Amino acid sequence: MSDIIRKVAWLHVADRKLLCARTAQRGLFYVPGGKPEPGEDEISALLREIAEELGVALISSTIRRAGSFSAPADGSPDKTVTISAYKADYIGQLSAGFEIAQWQFLTSAEQHRVSAVTRIILDHLKVRNVID
Repeated sequence: MSDIIRKVAWLHVADRKLLCARTAQRGLFYVPGGKPEPGEDEISALLREIAEELGVALISSTIRRAGSFSAPADGSPDKTVTISAYKADYIGQLSAGFEIAQWQFLTSAEQHRVSAVTRIILDHLKVRNVID
């Protein structure tokens, strides 16, 4: 049985593309978010992670669950990444913050550029005609 890595993520779509980020240490893009700290609930972790990574504030009253997604962890096939994904409006201007080397809006045609769990999310959004 594999270890489970639990994360929260923000699914933000603009112009039929999904916002993804990449850290300096990794070549693949992923949906922005991260692991809750001990004692931190998912929404608090989401608000903190997005502010740290992208320099914007999610508007709490607009946060809504978008699903749960799981896949083998990149580089650690004995582990599984499980993401609780949320959609939300935001205020501020997107900028590469804490640990982020780059952010981009990607389509389902760019799956070769993203992590395994992000590929599942891209497929999910493509099937629902949310992204190209």
